[in-house]
Amino acid sequence: MNTLQRIEAFVSLGQFLKQFSTDELGNTNHPLNEQFYSEFADLIEHSYVENAWFTPSHVRASIAGICTFLDKEKLNKWLANYAISDENTGIRVAVIMAGNIPMVGFHDMLSVLISGHHFIGKLSSKDNRLLDFIARLLGEIQPEFNSLITFKNERLDGKQDFDAIIATGSNNSARYFEAYFGKYPNIIRRNRNSVALLTGKETEEELHNLGQDVFLYFGLGCRNVSKLYVPENYDITKLLDTWQDYAPAVDHNKYTNNHDYQRSLYLMNAVKHYDNGFLLLKEDIAIASPIAVLFYEHYKDIEQVKIKLTENKENIQCIVGQMDDTIPFGKAQQPGLNDYADNVDTMAFLSQLN
Repeated sequence: MNTLQRIEAFVSLGQFLKQFSTDELGNTNHPLNEQFYSEFADLIEHSYVENAWFTPSHVRASIAGICTFLDKEKLNKWLANYAISDENTGIRVAVIMAGNIPMVGFHDMLSVLISGHHFIGKLSSKDNRLLDFIARLLGEIQPEFNSLITFKNERLDGKQDFDAIIATGSNNSARYFEAYFGKYPNIIRRNRNSVALLTGKETEEELHNLGQDVFLYFGLGCRNVSKLYVPENYDITKLLDTWQDYAPAVDHNKYTNNHDYQRSLYLMNAVKHYDNGFLLLKEDIAIASPIAVLFYEHYKDIEQVKIKLTENKENIQCIVGQMDDTIPFGKAQQPGLNDYADNVDTMAFLSQLN
């Protein structure tokens, strides 16, 4: 299978997935529909049974993000930056995936396969059906993928048959990964969070869109904003009213339990905070905040904040704001093909394997 065939297969996959990218299902008479449409629609609707955080709307949001990748022009432009093989390489790349948001490992799967390598996936127990289904779709579109995609149920311990590994997990699991997989070519990812840098000049629309960066996936993703930097004397409470459209988050049982638990802790310990019934705002210098809590910190000099963020770049996935080097409000969960996790160029790593 050459590069063009791989690209065409993923473009076809994107056309199928696009039918499921909004709450109103579409039907484009895709060749895969007769065999897979109903089954995939049912899987989306019932993913929450195995992982209560995976609501149908959030699964569709993840699909919508994936569909933005699977465009022929974008894929060609992306791959033009790398020297990838036009034939299958035979190199086996294991990928240990996280399960915090639906199909969070798709970009790694795409990168390995479009590089011509053999993909060996270790799915998270929290997300072990969606990407498996994606693999079935790819195998139907391009049968050669059936021999290039393998999923492992057992733990990868460094004695498996693979040549390189990409592992995503917590800071604790990263130490385990380094101990077991350090002898292989590897990418090992750790905990990261995202922040927003406000100037006080944001429009109401921008602040409303910032709520999308905070609340999508209930704040569980590394690209979710967990901390705000705001100017001195900034009225932080206005955000609680601006974000009323996101109040349905509190209808989710697990989210509500987290909100109630954190609120109880703050009340019992007399910790100053603001609460609108579905989000707690707390002043804190930390970057990572608990579920249903958003930290904020006042600043006097925005240049000092930029220095602080640069010093903390190993803990920050992305920065949302109005400046040239930041992500626009509401776009944190819409990364491009070149927006690599932990800012490590996955394709450069894969294209150099031999």
